[in-house]
Amino acid sequence: MKRERPDTYVLSLYLSDVLATVLSMVLAQALRRALPYGLPFEPSGGGLTLGIGALAVLVWTLTFRWFEAYDSNRISHAGEETLSVLSAILVSALLLAGALYLSYRGLSRLLFFYFVLIDLLLVLGFRALLRLAFKARGMQPAAKRRVLLVGAGSVGRRTAELLQERGWMGLELVGFLDDDVAKVGRDLAGCPVLGGLGQACQVVAQHKIDEVIITLPLEAHEPLRALVGQLNEMPVNVGIIPDVFPLAYMRPTVGLLGDMPLVVLKEPVLGGSLLLAKRVLDMTVALVALTLLWPAMCLIALCIKLDSPGPVLFKQQRVGWHGKLFTMYKFRTMYAGSEQHIETIVDRSPEGKRFLRKDRPDPRITRIGRHLRRWSLDELPQLFNVLKGEMSIVGPRPDLPLLAQDYEPWQRKRFSVPPGITGWWQVTGRSDRPSTLHTQEDLYYIRNYSLLLDLNILLRTIGAVIRGKGAY
Repeated sequence: MKRERPDTYVLSLYLSDVLATVLSMVLAQALRRALPYGLPFEPSGGGLTLGIGALAVLVWTLTFRWFEAYDSNRISHAGEETLSVLSAILVSALLLAGALYLSYRGLSRLLFFYFVLIDLLLVLGFRALLRLAFKARGMQPAAKRRVLLVGAGSVGRRTAELLQERGWMGLELVGFLDDDVAKVGRDLAGCPVLGGLGQACQVVAQHKIDEVIITLPLEAHEPLRALVGQLNEMPVNVGIIPDVFPLAYMRPTVGLLGDMPLVVLKEPVLGGSLLLAKRVLDMTVALVALTLLWPAMCLIALCIKLDSPGPVLFKQQRVGWHGKLFTMYKFRTMYAGSEQHIETIVDRSPEGKRFLRKDRPDPRITRIGRHLRRWSLDELPQLFNVLKGEMSIVGPRPDLPLLAQDYEPWQRKRFSVPPGITGWWQVTGRSDRPSTLHTQEDLYYIRNYSLLLDLNILLRTIGAVIRGKGAY
């Protein structure tokens, strides 16, 4: 097997991070001396020393590696790279602060704050400049690796597109091998099909291949075994992308069961500390919102009662977390009894899936109801659903059981997290399309879930509500 060669880009990233950290110490100390904040400062009594600098570089190195800040999959996407760096620096700062508390308490706290803030800005800035430099100058971030894909099916073509996106990382896709004679000689996903599986050794030698990635379907066990046996005698790296995507409930992961590799097709999206953190965020936001908004909610209830006969709250069964039914609360915005004729507004998409048609203007909506919907105030009672644990502040909108009956298996993935008052598609399109047709946006949220994403959606929700876009 071929040995991995040094990655120039990763090495450059590490050196830029060390330079940013050292430079941050120098700038922080100069800033602490220059700005008129805090107690009088003397570097000899509360400044950064050479020993602290060495400890900081060691802690930063270990923590950045722990948060995969040098992983090729992360550093090829600016968003994931930024999240890794932000998490690594915050944890590094906490670890360093703890170590200094036990060893050197005399360090200026304001100086330490300046150092962490400057380091965050410099690390992200240096990384952005490094990325631009490599792309603009056509520099190779690593010794070029020539890649051959075995299998030109759907998984193979998706892999080809991914490799081409990361061409600047030093990956050069040479082509495919496939036993389908109709594909041989054709260009698929921008690359030629060079021959059949039996020609693997010949193609590897002729085109000086470094990496062979196998993307054959599950039924191709026998050809796969023979192919790997042949390639074991050649100086190439061999990897496999199993064709399990149609079966995968969420992002597949690879683990070990004893000495055997195990591809995990489904595991909880939220569990352990992540679930606890989301619940704490939900309870905090719900309690603060109810404390601040209860006078407004009482006023809304009074207006609803004066505007039209009927209850203040509208209660309706929805499908929640893990597909369980629950009663969702809203301020009533329609005339009493309108929900009994729901079949009159059920429409079907071109694929035959049912969804609720939203007519404009909708004669069922009351005068006060139009204003409540315009500013999304009718959703406020769902804060009580959040306190009960039936909903979250952020998540996919809960659908009606009638509509959930038409879900395909892949659409039911949206039940893997608690439903939310607001969500990803609400801040990008709100009610411009029915919720049933937003499954792709919901899955994006689930696949990329983090507390930072929840906070981002919360902030964007405020702007969407103020604009009133798509709400009626």
